[in-house]
Amino acid sequence: MAMRVKELADLVGISVRTLHYYDEIGLLSPEETSDFGYRLYSNDNLEMLQQILFFRELDMPLKEIKHIISSSSFDKQEALLQHQKMLLEKRNQLDKLINTVDKSLKHMKGEIQMTNKEKFEGFDFSQNPYEQEARKLWGDKAVDESNAKVAGMSKEAQKAVSEIYTKLASIRNSSPESEEAQAAIKEWYDCLNQNFGTYSLDAFKGLGQMYVDDQRFTKNIDQYGDGLAKFMCDAMGHFADANKN
Repeated sequence: MAMRVKELADLVGISVRTLHYYDEIGLLSPEETSDFGYRLYSNDNLEMLQQILFFRELDMPLKEIKHIISSSSFDKQEALLQHQKMLLEKRNQLDKLINTVDKSLKHMKGEIQMTNKEKFEGFDFSQNPYEQEARKLWGDKAVDESNAKVAGMSKEAQKAVSEIYTKLASIRNSSPESEEAQAAIKEWYDCLNQNFGTYSLDAFKGLGQMYVDDQRFTKNIDQYGDGLAKFMCDAMGHFADANKN
């Protein structure tokens, strides 16, 4: 049975804004149109959305997801097998961490003795996907300098960052080109340049695009409010373009 966007959003538990964005970037577009002009999602659309959400659960960027599922060689069954494999690996690591928590609680109660090595079983810091991607984009020096600044950020600066995100989240349903939105996004631009290195207008716009292209960023930013990453992307793009003139 074909579904309208609100029905699908309610069924899956994601926002209408997210589905609209997937449509805008050509990741998932409704295949049917009702007699009244409503765009409807087919059963094939629902199956593809399931695939997209499996990829998202594994922190895969939207650009990469789009590239994979639009390939002529994409096999849904093979993809599900890969999802299963990777999710089992993820569960295995979580099981180890849960076991470490359980043993730590018993250790604190004096029921068992843990070795120092046992206290850190399940943690895996062999890779940092955010840092790896940043190194590819901007090089080691820029990332190292950024890491040093983040590590040395004062509590006041951390509070300022949180306040800016909270302010932007409170107006995310307004126009990203509005005077209020542009004033708030300028605060974010200034904050980045004061605390995280030098950002040109083009770099600022590119960073905003990463907020929606890379689901890892989207997931973290949208913790402040659903749809905030998309709102910030649009506001940052407009800010960069407007201030070049």
